[in-house]
Amino acid sequence: MAVQGSSFAAGVAVPDTKLAAAATELVRDTTGELIYHHSRRVFWFGSLQGRHRDLSFDPELLYIGAMFHDLGLGERFHGSGRRFEVDSADEARRFLHGHGVPEDSIRRVWTAIALHTTPGIPEFMEPEVALVTAGVEYDVLGIGYHDISDGDRAEITALHPRPDFKRRILQAFTDGIAPKPETTFGNVKADVLQHFTPGFVRGDFVEVVRNSPWPE
Repeated sequence: MAVQGSSFAAGVAVPDTKLAAAATELVRDTTGELIYHHSRRVFWFGSLQGRHRDLSFDPELLYIGAMFHDLGLGERFHGSGRRFEVDSADEARRFLHGHGVPEDSIRRVWTAIALHTTPGIPEFMEPEVALVTAGVEYDVLGIGYHDISDGDRAEITALHPRPDFKRRILQAFTDGIAPKPETTFGNVKADVLQHFTPGFVRGDFVEVVRNSPWPE
């Protein structure tokens, strides 16, 4: 049974390490409740999908990937000119470097975050990469919804509620990406701006090819 403020639900515990605690504190201090609760759910849902898929993964690295994956939506990144996924991944990399984490582990976390909105690729990579995306897809898109039992899902959402989540997360995506619309070319976030940002014109791959400087 989940208890509000607990780090255990649905048979999964947040890693009891200094690194995980520092990540929790950082995300708590730099994001609002929406992103904090979403990121924690991504860890739980990703962990349960890992169990469902019989994958062996590092819970600590999955936790860091989950907690940092949306940091790049924050206001301080609105002028970066880069995809929010890259800003998020770079923040995780700086954090992990600062804690002396090995380069291979940093690479896995960076890749997991950078690719979490790129369907069709993460599932074929390292388990931590696959499961950050699986957790995001579960919480945001409902992909694999019935892979997790009603009871486990209820425990997780009791611990980290998602009131009005669909509307609020779409607003957070819009707020984080609208200042740099060019970064949506070729990715799913163009759909967000298409729906919610008046005057947005999505990049057209075919037109880019036709209008390239090549004569033919």
